[in-house]
Amino acid sequence: MIKIDNIILKPNYTKKNIFEKVAEKLQISPKSILNVDILKYSIDARKKPNIKIILCVSAILKDDLEETFLDLKYELDTSKLEYPKKNSEKRPVVVGFGPAGMFCSLCLARMGLKPMVIEQGKCVEERSKDVENFWQSGILDKFSNVQFGEGGAGTFSDGKLNTNINNAYCKKVINEFYYFGAPKEILTSAKPHIGSDKLKNVVKNIRNEIISLGGEILFSHKFCNIVTEKNSIKSVLIKELKTNLEKNIETNALFLALGHSARDTFQFLYDFGFEIHTKPFAMGVRIEQNQQDINESQYGKGYDKSLPPADYKLVAHLKNGRSVFTFCMCPGGQVVASSSGEGEIVTNGMSNFERNGQNANSAVLVNVLPEDYGSSHPLSGIYFQQKYEKLCFELAGKKYSAPAQTVASFLGKQNNNIENSNNKTEFVSSYRPSITKVQLKDCLPDFVTESLKQGLVEFNKKLHNFAKDENLLIGIESRSSCPLTIVRGDNFQTKFSGIFPIGEGAGYAGGIMSSAIDGVKASEFFYSILK
Repeated sequence: MIKIDNIILKPNYTKKNIFEKVAEKLQISPKSILNVDILKYSIDARKKPNIKIILCVSAILKDDLEETFLDLKYELDTSKLEYPKKNSEKRPVVVGFGPAGMFCSLCLARMGLKPMVIEQGKCVEERSKDVENFWQSGILDKFSNVQFGEGGAGTFSDGKLNTNINNAYCKKVINEFYYFGAPKEILTSAKPHIGSDKLKNVVKNIRNEIISLGGEILFSHKFCNIVTEKNSIKSVLIKELKTNLEKNIETNALFLALGHSARDTFQFLYDFGFEIHTKPFAMGVRIEQNQQDINESQYGKGYDKSLPPADYKLVAHLKNGRSVFTFCMCPGGQVVASSSGEGEIVTNGMSNFERNGQNANSAVLVNVLPEDYGSSHPLSGIYFQQKYEKLCFELAGKKYSAPAQTVASFLGKQNNNIENSNNKTEFVSSYRPSITKVQLKDCLPDFVTESLKQGLVEFNKKLHNFAKDENLLIGIESRSSCPLTIVRGDNFQTKFSGIFPIGEGAGYAGGIMSSAIDGVKASEFFYSILK
């Protein structure tokens, strides 16, 4: 097998076109090529309407021809997370079953260590029902929602597998996702995504693998307390939420894969004596646009309909010292109610694998610094988030309706003339249960409001129709990352030996991939110190 880079094709290419381009590159007959497979797929839309598809492919050639191209020799990387089995006197405990906890548990199970997972939310099948009920009725289950439950917050998102990390762990984690049922396209796309619809089945399959290897997953169980002895973990106390029955579990390793919204647990850890530092995060709104507008802006009018729904990634560095940027852009997706606390409004974006919805959406965020929190308390970032999430809830009618405003109104160009999303308007929001007409400046910090206004103008210069008058701004996006770090050393442990804070909620990751990789690395360190 050989690898050929920079195969340039038109959007509506066929497999025959790939054969012809490979043959042209190698200066051989297309009939000498037995097979080609796409290794990487990307789109070059810089010169509209001349859109180019750029492929990296592998090829199998006839009659020992590959020996002519030894410099192109290629071996497919199908490596996964596999380890020789070890024994441990006590079972490791993993708190939280989002990407960090899930991949940490998967590795521990494959190591033969039979982890016990504590998850306050429900399995993904039951969790999905609770989330749908919340979106329809506005009745929140504070333990089973978009933030809490099997798969973590990423389960109700786009399932993006983007990361700025580039190492062997990335490939192994993506191979695992594919092994457990993710679409084959994640192996080749320059911007891989699973989609929320596909991700639910992947999550379930990983769970079943862990159980088959002797692991145990306790859903609807709350992590309550830690017992230490000589500054080392001795046991953890958990409670079954349905019965309030408590259980003490002896362990020599506790992995805290909490997620960015585990606020009561952050408070417990601070009170217990863990070292916690504030860190920056970002706050803003979701912008909702017509996907057709974004396609035309990115691909040009009259674009080839075989192209996938277009995305974007924008940033502006303002004169006031702030940065405004788009985050978690969801082509053909929906804006989702993502509250996890009573009386708080939180939004996020979600899309299915096909990304075939009418609207596009993205977070538009402003960087928020610890000096903005108004306090030096280690949890002050959490309190800052809560203040504005509660304010949104109050201003939008106290029924989990989201505060919203047209771009034109937010920029002071016209009155805010949107109506409830259940009524017919020129632009219908995908947010459920409903949106409410609100002046967003009343539920955001002044510096966020002013920075967003400048950012929208700048983004519209870079991407036509980004800030179209009728596009909607929906508040508030406040959970893009965790505003704190649970301090750990190079050995992944806190000052309490055997306690490993991991993933996004601990402050060491941002998104599905980096969280999963952090969980893998922490489990591998624990494995390395076992006798």
